[in-house]
Amino acid sequence: MKLRLVEVVGLTNVPSEACPNCMREFANQVSAGATLRVEEAKKAENRLQLWRNRVALIKQAKQLMVSKLFSDAAVSYEKYLRILEVVYERKPGELSPDLFSNGARKQELTVISSVYWDLMRIYDVNPRYRDRQLKAAEKLAEFSRFTPVLPNLIKKAEAQTRQAKNPDAYKHFLKLINAKRARCFIATAAFEGHSPEVMILCRFRDEVLRSTAIGRRLTLLYYRFSPPVADFLDAHPGFKPPTRKALTWLARTLSLWMGPRLVLRRKAFRQKSLDGSV
Repeated sequence: MKLRLVEVVGLTNVPSEACPNCMREFANQVSAGATLRVEEAKKAENRLQLWRNRVALIKQAKQLMVSKLFSDAAVSYEKYLRILEVVYERKPGELSPDLFSNGARKQELTVISSVYWDLMRIYDVNPRYRDRQLKAAEKLAEFSRFTPVLPNLIKKAEAQTRQAKNPDAYKHFLKLINAKRARCFIATAAFEGHSPEVMILCRFRDEVLRSTAIGRRLTLLYYRFSPPVADFLDAHPGFKPPTRKALTWLARTLSLWMGPRLVLRRKAFRQKSLDGSV
């Protein structure tokens, strides 16, 4: 130790012996550091095990939903969300989409969205769960806008506003989605609402164009000049079919260029998440 202090640290006057108190303090620090490393390793191992267990909870909840055991399904879903909160060291209710921005875990956003959608359905059975249902609607809006299943969720929510016991929750979800999404004017007018093609174009805008200065300028120009074009399409429906055809080709090209994250293969997308590959 003396030689190392001279060679590495550069000390020139190193005592031949260390006082007993100094040695005891040094040993305690080493012991505390080793204990801390063991505890951190154990926590990391527990988080990994919890992350793996989430798959079984989701499968169990889905089966309970099929069997119409909604209360038990809600418990499994809540456990799943709590696991994510523990893994990402968040307080209850503080999960956010940015935690899953990593490419390997981005697919979890779709699973989380399906969980909040099912919780909305479960809480719809009794008026006393109205507050929980509204919170689930808010979290659904927060997560689903980053998933390829959003157009399908919007259609189902629109249907639920006409048949749900608490239609306000579904209206709240639709209102939040519309407030958080900038309209893709021409595409929305051409397809007369939401569609996978519109979703691809919007995600291309959000994930590619808005990441660069040139892309942001192009987006601003689009929003400046596209409303009149959309109005023209609404006034002349005959031009919508060729516009849809052109935009469909563009959406497919962008999907291939951007890679699998924009390809709307919902079944494969969901199965990968349930298999624990994310």
